[in-house]
Amino acid sequence: MAKAKTWGKQDMINYIADKAKLSKRDAEKALNTFIEGVRYNLKQGRPVRLIPFGEFSTKKRSARTGRNPRTGETIKIKARTVPYFKAGKFLRSAV
Repeated sequence: MAKAKTWGKQDMINYIADKAKLSKRDAEKALNTFIEGVRYNLKQGRPVRLIPFGEFSTKKRSARTGRNPRTGETIKIKARTVPYFKAGKFLRSAV
């Protein structure tokens, strides 16, 4: 089975421009605004729910010990908050 081509930001801009009949410049502004809106709200601790597409949120990862794969040395990994996406019913049923 051949590996599917990964879509990049420019591919999405072209798709939005074509489907919404926008200029590529306006499609890029729309996509950048969406990305910025998600980033801003996650930074404020607010999840972004797009029913039925999915939900962008954050999760806290606790501190843990890991291993450096190159040297085998044990290292301490700090606790941190990471972005998380949970697909909604619409997206899950499509794939």
